[in-house]
Amino acid sequence: MGKYILRRLLQAIPLVILISMTVFLLMNLIPGGPLAAYESPGITPEDLERLKHELGLDVPLHIQYWNWLSAIIRGNWGTSIVSGRPVLTEITERIFNTLYLSIVAFIGSLLISIPLGVTSATRQYSKIDNLATTIAFFGQSIPIFWMGLILIIIFNVMIKNPNTGGPLLPGGGMSTIGSDFSFEDRLKHLILPASVLIFFNLGTHVRYTRSGMLDVLHQDYIRTAHAKGLNKRTVILKHALRNSLLPLITIIGLELPGLFNGALITETIFSWPGMGRLFFNSIDRADYSVMMGVLLMNAILIVLSGLLTDIVYGFLNPRIRFD
Repeated sequence: MGKYILRRLLQAIPLVILISMTVFLLMNLIPGGPLAAYESPGITPEDLERLKHELGLDVPLHIQYWNWLSAIIRGNWGTSIVSGRPVLTEITERIFNTLYLSIVAFIGSLLISIPLGVTSATRQYSKIDNLATTIAFFGQSIPIFWMGLILIIIFNVMIKNPNTGGPLLPGGGMSTIGSDFSFEDRLKHLILPASVLIFFNLGTHVRYTRSGMLDVLHQDYIRTAHAKGLNKRTVILKHALRNSLLPLITIIGLELPGLFNGALITETIFSWPGMGRLFFNSIDRADYSVMMGVLLMNAILIVLSGLLTDIVYGFLNPRIRFD
């Protein structure tokens, strides 16, 4: 196992370098380039040339890339042109807020979708199966921004708190501005954005859990387990569920980077101070250093999540061996 992980990590290095080159090239191909944020009526061509020299943009592109990559390796991810703070500081301050929201939504979705998908598959064409497939359909069909706005209108505008007369649930932010830390206050701010993400993920998770279970339930070893007299609960939970989760693990592996990088639309709608909103703001303000930092981190996390997915496969499926 250790040799396999080490080999995969070494194989990932050229891939990450290739991705970093692609990210760097794309950022430089964007109209206006890295100096787009500085352009204004009060900036003269001489000022732009001076900025080019100070930022190291007056040298060939391959030298710019090497300087940027060398700085990344040393831990210098650049400086935000908007806030004037190090990019790594901007990212680390928001990544915990994103994890707080994403992990709650991720776990909540799995706790609902796996039992619902298993029950749906074992009771195929029943009322609960129809309910599960309907939820999955709406979860994948309803746009996140539309659902987020509807929840804000219902629980922040229309329904009032009977005790205070104010909104039942906050419509944005992570906590009440100017108030001391309160678990109840944080929980209230978490409910709406987490609910949107849970419902959005629920559609995919239920569908893959259900289809995986339906495929496994018709396998010969499941019939053998029933023939040996094992009760239905044991057959489903001990034998069928483990192998049926393999397709879902693949999807979860692809979703893992999102736990760190944030839900762009959800965090923007609910003014959640996380990675998704940071990336959206960096695009809006042409903050190239932050954009490149977030994209590079996303690439690294995707590679690592692929490795983690392969390892989990080995534990769930005994037929998989690591050579």
